[in-house]
Amino acid sequence: MRDEVEPAGKWAFDSQVTDAFDDMFSRSIPEYESMRRLVFNVGCGFVQNQTDVVDLGCARGEALAPFVDKFGAYNRYTGVEISDPMAQACRERFKAYEHSGLVKIRQEDLRTFYPPVTSSLTLSIMTIQFVPIEYRQRIIQNVFRSTCSGGAFILAEKVLGRDDRTNVTLVEEYHRLKKEHGYSQEQIERKSLSLEGVLVPVTAAWNEDLLRTAGFSHVDCFWRVLNFAAWVAIK
Repeated sequence: MRDEVEPAGKWAFDSQVTDAFDDMFSRSIPEYESMRRLVFNVGCGFVQNQTDVVDLGCARGEALAPFVDKFGAYNRYTGVEISDPMAQACRERFKAYEHSGLVKIRQEDLRTFYPPVTSSLTLSIMTIQFVPIEYRQRIIQNVFRSTCSGGAFILAEKVLGRDDRTNVTLVEEYHRLKKEHGYSQEQIERKSLSLEGVLVPVTAAWNEDLLRTAGFSHVDCFWRVLNFAAWVAIK
């Protein structure tokens, strides 16, 4: 069994989590690599020259990096990250690109800040679920306003089942998969407790309503495994 970050209280994206983040995500999200690959493949179809590619909650830059590699100087790239250790790790990753002005990593809180961009693609990969519910509609409206015509927003989130019965079934199977990936029952329970009130998922339908209410006219789910899903919303 691999070592795992042991929460001492409420979950926080501190230096310990930052160091283990990518491995933690790969072990905690079912079909994680498939999701990452699909986000990139779907997203590439919306990137327009001389526009911004934005990653909200960019963490260590894993979602943004393949777009920088593929499109290079044809576009601009902005990552927004509230955690200081995460933002510093991301800046280190893109150090050469930041010096040239191609990539900007902003350590900001999406509740009070949105980057001044004209984006053809915005990513939010397991980020909005950590924002208090009352701020989510405003953030997604900011995404819509900053997106150029024909551009897209890709949202990936942990979700609740449609009702209590289905949600219990999804969570039980999810926990079984986590055990297959090396987590003990004690670790699963401890992590769940640490995330209470910090990670607050909503249903898939609720997320789709947020996207449509913000103004996105085409919304569809392109990936779902158990209680995780990803949508593309097109302006």
